[in-house]
Amino acid sequence: MTRPAPAPIVHRHPVAKRRALRAIALFEAAKGLAALIATVGLLNLMHRDVRQLAIELIGRFGLHPEGHYPSILLHYAGLLPGANVHLIVMAAVGYIAVRLAEAYGLWCDRAWAEWLGALSGGLYVPFELHHLLYRPSLTTAAVLAGNLLVVAVLGHQLWLRRRH
Repeated sequence: MTRPAPAPIVHRHPVAKRRALRAIALFEAAKGLAALIATVGLLNLMHRDVRQLAIELIGRFGLHPEGHYPSILLHYAGLLPGANVHLIVMAAVGYIAVRLAEAYGLWCDRAWAEWLGALSGGLYVPFELHHLLYRPSLTTAAVLAGNLLVVAVLGHQLWLRRRH
């Protein structure tokens, strides 16, 4: 007795699926490009007096140096000169490569990209929950909700692929 051929993957709303995957792909590509821009900016700052630049920036905007955000800026400006630049660049290049590969794969409707997106997005959820619990804000809640939505959409796509 022969088995019937497997049914083709049929999605109820193929246009909506494509739009959702492409929206996520554009978002991931934007994160990769933002990381690239930040890395180039960081490399540009490595040969400058970052603490003095931070003080000038705080003064230009008329901020109080002991305020919450200016003090954070000054703290990290003091750490930058001693940072391991090679490690930072290697981590940034890895992050950028993963985001852009995921964006490409989602744009081209590849299952591996759905796995990559769901797993990498899912890794952030515990940290975002922790941050929301200890430093609640609307921004933190929005980031968590957005990430959960992406993971849910990609997880649903994977479930549909497996089902068919």
